[in-house]
Amino acid sequence: MAKKKASSLARYIAKRNFAVTPEPRDGGTSTTGALQFVIQKHWASRLHYDFRLELDGSMKSWAVPKGPSLDTKDKRMAVHVEDHPISYNDFEGQIPEKQYGAGKVIIWDKGTWTPLGDPQEGYRKGHLKFTLDGHKLHGAWVLVRMKSRQPAQDAWLLIKEKDKFVRPASEFSITDELPDSVAKLPAAKPAVLPQVKSGRKKSRLLSAMPQGAVKAAAPASLKPMLATLVDQPPPSPEGWIYEVKFDGYRILAKIETRRVRLITRNGHDWTDKLSHLSETLQSMALKPGWLDGEIVMLNEAGASSFQDLQNAFDSARTTDIACFFFDLPFYDGHDLTAVPLVERRTFLQSILEGAPAPIRFSDAFDAAPDDLVTSACKLGLEGIIGKRRDSIYNSRRSPDWIKLKCGHRQEFVVGGWTEPKGSRAGLGALLLGVHNAAGKLVYAGKVGSGFNEKSLAHISGKLKPLATSSSPFQNRVALAGNVHWVKPRLVAEVTFSQWTGGGQLRHPVFHALRTDKPASAIVKEDPVIALGPDVEEPQSRIPPRLKVSNPERIVDATTGISKIEIIRYYALVGELMMEHLRGRPVSLVKAPKGIKQPTFFQKHAEKFQMEGVVSLDRKLDPEHPPYLEIVSPMGLLSSAQMNVIEFHTWNAVKSRFHKPDRMVFDLDPGEGTPWSAVQNGAELMRSFLGELKLPAFLKTSGGKGLHVVTPITPQFDWDTVKDFSEAIVTHMATTLPKLFVAKSGPKNRIGKVFIDYLRNGFGATTVCAWSARARPGLGISVPVAWSELPKLKSAAQWSVKTGQQRLAEGNQPWQDYSSSATPLAAAMKALDFRPDR
Repeated sequence: MAKKKASSLARYIAKRNFAVTPEPRDGGTSTTGALQFVIQKHWASRLHYDFRLELDGSMKSWAVPKGPSLDTKDKRMAVHVEDHPISYNDFEGQIPEKQYGAGKVIIWDKGTWTPLGDPQEGYRKGHLKFTLDGHKLHGAWVLVRMKSRQPAQDAWLLIKEKDKFVRPASEFSITDELPDSVAKLPAAKPAVLPQVKSGRKKSRLLSAMPQGAVKAAAPASLKPMLATLVDQPPPSPEGWIYEVKFDGYRILAKIETRRVRLITRNGHDWTDKLSHLSETLQSMALKPGWLDGEIVMLNEAGASSFQDLQNAFDSARTTDIACFFFDLPFYDGHDLTAVPLVERRTFLQSILEGAPAPIRFSDAFDAAPDDLVTSACKLGLEGIIGKRRDSIYNSRRSPDWIKLKCGHRQEFVVGGWTEPKGSRAGLGALLLGVHNAAGKLVYAGKVGSGFNEKSLAHISGKLKPLATSSSPFQNRVALAGNVHWVKPRLVAEVTFSQWTGGGQLRHPVFHALRTDKPASAIVKEDPVIALGPDVEEPQSRIPPRLKVSNPERIVDATTGISKIEIIRYYALVGELMMEHLRGRPVSLVKAPKGIKQPTFFQKHAEKFQMEGVVSLDRKLDPEHPPYLEIVSPMGLLSSAQMNVIEFHTWNAVKSRFHKPDRMVFDLDPGEGTPWSAVQNGAELMRSFLGELKLPAFLKTSGGKGLHVVTPITPQFDWDTVKDFSEAIVTHMATTLPKLFVAKSGPKNRIGKVFIDYLRNGFGATTVCAWSARARPGLGISVPVAWSELPKLKSAAQWSVKTGQQRLAEGNQPWQDYSSSATPLAAAMKALDFRPDR
């Protein structure tokens, strides 16, 4: 076997200089007891995916240009390449230039594979069937060798087989929507809870730091991992554990050398409010770290009651509050976030053993989840929490933790109240709302039951200082009688039977006001479907509510890019793009019949409403209809559904609309101007701005030139800023007339670089960073570092098809942008420019 393995790796070794490349030479061995697979995303001369299956002591390998697809109709080309060592499964990094396969490599997916039939025979005959259990890929697949007229190219096809994991390509593209590395995730299989016997041996074992813990100091702050609401338990519960869903406040205990601090999920310090818990934890002599738990008040039946907890705080009688801890992300100089959940819990249980009464460990249950939910509801509990046994600790909402509730229950924003009737005092009902995707508060109904005399008086006292004359709800609220509006600051927890088709609550019952969650974070909680034990289901970045019309319509004939690919691209870069869009008026470039047909600008709202796109206050510019703003990544997707290709932004934000906060210098090469002249021009532009003590940030335009952007303090009006930018450009063109020109027009710029300062006038816009361009190839505008300028090959270095190559850098080259805004007065004086005031 050793000789066979060495022979199979001969081509791999011959192609590489291991004195230069960081790739492993050693063959390695399998350590999992199961056959491994890995898919490495490889930015070589072209982006592709290296698909590898462990067989006969090495990794059989195929290069898949487009990557895998979950659509059975997609037959993805897979070129058979040389075997790789098993140790290559852990390789991520940069293969140096001039080396074989030069470029960046990440581990896109990993896990185990199971042959369906004899794998050696299937591999030899060119028809290999198998199942995958990874973080992204699951279920049945087949590799089929093609009959090729070119023997040198051993071409196969990678095809998804029909099963429950199939997804149509028009609905979901796993390579576009899950582009990132899984290298730091644990093995994609259920962890096994350690089996230990009783006695001292158990205590010593549980007290040891779990394998996988990494030496690291505890962070100064920590955001908790949050659970996802689901409508039913996962179909295969073996990989899950279940705990009681406590009806209390989430609390994080930061254990420090000389004190213990208790922090809410929103970062508020409640140590003084819960001094008995802090002192108890301090007395336990725990090592520094973070413990995650929930504070509760238990009734006589042993169930937690949020109302009792609220009453305890209101009366300042908090000594009966207990704390149940269920996770331990940091402890004793170690980061445990990547340790499987069951091992973290086992370690946590060991350090809480024998803890005083207020401090408790949250037990897990092995019963079927349906039975647990039934029992929880009978006991008056809120529900149960399910957690994947092997889940890592992520400071975000994750499908690895799920919540199953006894009924519908969530928080709502209080936007008003009605007058009481009869003998009732205080208020009749609270008017409730939730925020939609655009961040607007939408009316969701009223709640008038669940109150008592004490709570009515308490809430009335909270409402009166918040009185306002207008409704805070975006939609119209039609109610009879006297209605009082309030500023949307209070949060109420309410149970209800269901949502109506019109978005209203049925049979709501008030439980309590909550102070641990900000009103701005309250949205409608829609349950999702929970999946099997070791399935990390890809969560589509394109929400199901976005109905895409004509998804396969070709937008750019030169590349074959379709409408759905444009939408997927914007789903991919949405969060990055929002940093450049937020608060700025935008203009949209539409191409309803593709980029070869005429395109047109849209600056104002139209009859078709787009989610995530809002109209700005007309008072900003009374002479024109309201301008538009993109308020969420969903706005990019709904715009792309309406055939928008380009997004252009103003040089001012809506809050300081009449005073620009940046200058843009668009370096546009004329006919016959070499690219090197554009690069040289950008560097000279930067140097001159530096002489004026002005910052300069660089981005590709996605078209022909480069953009140099200068953040400024919003101090002067539009005309002054435009005139000053013209003075800068005129100086550059006068000083270097062979390179620069300040006059527009094709004849003026032949062989030269035109610096367009007109981008700085009122109403002018510049293409937003990460926006696509409606030009052949669909280039994109990308922020770059000045050190990258010599390596740029064109203004369209990246495109919709290759944008993934830039995601790792993201907005990092502009990380200092927001803190670099500089007043213009000193620069104006240096250039002897006198603004007309």
